[in-house]
This record gives sequence, structure tokens and C-alpha cells, in this order.
Amino acid sequence: MSTPRIENNRAEIDIDVAAKAAEDFLHALNITTDDETMRGTPRRMAKAYAELFSPRPFDLTTFPNDGHYDELVLARDIPFRSVCEHHLLPFYGKAAVGYLPDERILGLSKLARVVEHFALRPQVQERLTKQIADLLDLELRPKGVGVVLEAEHTCMSLRGVQAIGATTVTSAMLGRLRTDARSRQEFLAVARSKD
Repeated sequence: MSTPRIENNRAEIDIDVAAKAAEDFLHALNITTDDETMRGTPRRMAKAYAELFSPRPFDLTTFPNDGHYDELVLARDIPFRSVCEHHLLPFYGKAAVGYLPDERILGLSKLARVVEHFALRPQVQERLTKQIADLLDLELRPKGVGVVLEAEHTCMSLRGVQAIGATTVTSAMLGRLRTDARSRQEFLAVARSKD
């Protein structure tokens, strides 16, 4: 089985054009960029968003399940950050990602890499949750996949309703973690944050 390379397939980022657009955006909001403290802000904004939208490529390393391990493998409290595609404001939280192995097992760090890969783009939490689960299901072909994300959305806490501290929880369950109540219950119990 070949190891898939997960790429960032976006065109090259043009920081100069983005900085000019950021400057125009700030000026349209009547925010001056003429003084010394604000002069570099449009370029810093452009670089910050470029970083927020640029996941690192990685190899989705899998190994034969020679030990025939068939119990839950789960990484929890994986920190993530993303940007709401509706307001371009950050949301951030923790992910729990797990699977029931079949013929292959995954390098553990790759669970966090998959989360990062889909989180670093304008996103909605519901889609992010499903994308993580679907990729693991497609590439690993496990007996089951489970993903739970819990995040605070600054588009909800800093504006609008201003519900500071409110979190949103989403989940995606595939295979036995969806169809078998005991497996699902075990996943959800183990996935709970240590906090």
C-alpha cells in the first residue's frame, strides 16, 4: 500500500496583493495606516491570514497491523484552530480522533496532522469534522472512525450574541463506531477531554 502525500494544493500566495487589499479594507473602515504603529499592519494581516490558510504537507504514514490490534486507538485534546468561512474570524478548540484498526494502523502523529490539514482554511466546524473522518476512513479502511470537535467561535463570542465561553461540539462516526452502540459509547467516554 502506498503512503499518500497530503498536499496543500493552493496556488502561490501573493503577499503584496493581499497586503494592498488589507490596506484598502482598513481604510474603508476608516482605520488609518499612516502612523508608525499601523504602517506595517496590512502586510502583517496578509502574512497572518496566509499562515492561517496554509497547512503543512505530510505523508499519511500507515503500517501493517501485524499484532492484529483490534481495540480503539484514540488521540484526544488535539488543539486546533481554524477560521469561520462566514466572518473570517477564528474558532479554536480540541479534537478527539480515533479509529478501530483493521489491516493497517496509522502513525499516531498523523491524527493531529489530518486535523491541521483540514482546519487551516476557511471552514465550518461541521464540514471540518466530516472531512477528518472521511479521509481516515478512505485512506486507512478501519472498522470504524470517530471524530469529536469542541470549539469556541469568536464570530459568536466577540460579535453578535457575544456568548463568551460558549462552545460548539460536532461529531462524525463511521463504521462500527456509528452502528454498534457499545463501540460508540466507548469512543465517546474515552474521547472526553481530560479538563
